[in-house]
Amino acid sequence: LNQIRPGSADTVQADLLDIDRLPALVEACVLRFGRLDGLVNNASSFFATPLGTIDSAAWHDLMGSNLQAPLFLAQAAAPHLTASGGAIVGLIDIHAERPLKDFVVYSLAKAGHAQLIRALALELAPHVRVNGVAPGTNVWPERGAHFSAAERAAIEASIPLGRVGVPADLARAVAWLLSDQAAYVTGQILAVDGGRSVA
Repeated sequence: LNQIRPGSADTVQADLLDIDRLPALVEACVLRFGRLDGLVNNASSFFATPLGTIDSAAWHDLMGSNLQAPLFLAQAAAPHLTASGGAIVGLIDIHAERPLKDFVVYSLAKAGHAQLIRALALELAPHVRVNGVAPGTNVWPERGAHFSAAERAAIEASIPLGRVGVPADLARAVAWLLSDQAAYVTGQILAVDGGRSVA
C-alpha cells in the first residue's frame, strides 16, 4: 500500500485480550496519522465449544476477542472518532441470531457484539455511527475440521445467491458503512450472506 501511495499505511500490534493495552494501541494510530476516522472490529476466535466441554479458557478466548476487545477498543477510540465524525463497524456473524450447534460460546459472544453495536450507536450518537456486518459462509477456515465435506456442501446448497462469499464482499460492505454514503445509517447489522439468513 505504501508503494501505491507513500505514507498511507502503517501497522501497530497488541494482544486484544489485554484490555489495559488497548488505549495505547489507539493512541499509537492517532499519533501516526494525527486523527482517527474509523474502527473496524474484525479480529475473532472461532472454535467449537459443545455443551459439557466449555471451560474458562475457551470462554476467555471467545468472549475476549469477539466481545470484550470490541467494547474496550470502542471506548478508547470514542473521543477521537467523535472529534472526526468517524464510524465503527463490527464484524458479527449470522449465527448471532441463529446459534450454530456446538458453538455455544462463539454464538453467544457474537450475539453480545451485535447488542454492543446497537448500544454504542445510542451512546455515541450523533457524532459517531456504529454498525455491523454479519457474514454468512465466507471462505471456509483453513484450519480445523469444523464441518465435513457433506455439511459444507449442504450449507453451500442453501445459499440463495448460489455461491460462498469472498472477502471482497465483506470489504465492500464495511467500506460503505464507513463512508459518507451511509451517513444516515447507525445501529444496523447488515447480513452479507448471499441470502442464507432468509432461506
